[in-house]
Amino acid sequence: MENVKINAYQLFVIMVLFEHGSALVISLGSGAKQDAWITILTGMILGIFLFLLYNRLYLYYPDIPFTSYVQKIVGSFLGKILAFVYILYFFYLSARVLRDFGELLITFAYPNTPEFIINAIMILTVIYAIHKGIEVLTRTGEIFFFFLYLLAISGFVLVVASGLIDLNRLKPILDEGAMKIFQVTFTQTLYVPYGEMVAFTMILNYLNNPVKAKWIGISAMALSGVNLAISMGVNISVLGVDLVSRAPFPLLTTIQRIQVADFLERLDVFFLLAVIIGGFFKISIFFYAGVIGTADLFKISKHKKLVYPLGLVILFLSMTIASNFSEHIKEGLVIVPLYLHLPMQVIIPSLLLVIATFKNRKSKKKKTEATI
Repeated sequence: MENVKINAYQLFVIMVLFEHGSALVISLGSGAKQDAWITILTGMILGIFLFLLYNRLYLYYPDIPFTSYVQKIVGSFLGKILAFVYILYFFYLSARVLRDFGELLITFAYPNTPEFIINAIMILTVIYAIHKGIEVLTRTGEIFFFFLYLLAISGFVLVVASGLIDLNRLKPILDEGAMKIFQVTFTQTLYVPYGEMVAFTMILNYLNNPVKAKWIGISAMALSGVNLAISMGVNISVLGVDLVSRAPFPLLTTIQRIQVADFLERLDVFFLLAVIIGGFFKISIFFYAGVIGTADLFKISKHKKLVYPLGLVILFLSMTIASNFSEHIKEGLVIVPLYLHLPMQVIIPSLLLVIATFKNRKSKKKKTEATI
């Protein structure tokens, strides 16, 4: 592990950038049709409760990462197995986001470029950043945070100025009832992007003030949730429900329709820059969590030794994760939430918290009795 500390603002910034990541460009919550923006907000609320669960575990063991304290909670043997499973989970998600990034750029800007080349360029950039360490990554995030928001605000103003928004496309609200909202929330938006904050269980121990972690996480998730809900609301009000559900990248389609004063158009570069920034930080956080976890589990003193070989593994995994884009999307929407996200983000951390709480109370009781 690195012997560094990051401050509250730096953690907030990388959390926001991570939450936006690929969630900004996919059809998030589209199963709820015109109520997709509501499922994003309900997912955010439930996701905050999940983060509070992760934070509680962190406060029990503030100086070590998840892969270490899971061994203290359930014992060395089972703990090492769980730690290894989570490492594989982080690497898998890093590869998934890398594949998302490659597929998007091929669709959008580089149709004749092999996907392997695009993914290789991105993973090499990620490898370089992770080799430099978490402190460099967070400082980079501070720079790009304001740049991303400048792009977002500019894009929103131009969409409004183009007269593309029709709020009637967001009606009727709750047309299929509240149960549809909860169904989509519990199968999609709870896990992506909010439940993915489980990756920060490997990073919170770098925070210089553990007490602030709770409010940093809540603030970052609330800001991200509102931003994503607004983005999806704009997509639906511009494109309509049918086109949003069919478009692989609805935000790209929305931006391509911007035309102001017959000369300000083809602003796809806004979208491209946002995708590169968000994709870079999301891949980096998942990859960093996996690398640090590997170093911690196998007692490797310097994580830098692992960065290059594991980066190559992520690159090849991103290419073999699915045979085509349709299969990749189906895995992400149907298989991964039920068989990976639900146990890894909800069930296992909940059980660990119950065990850790009982152990903590038992330890306090013994200390009290010893004092008496």
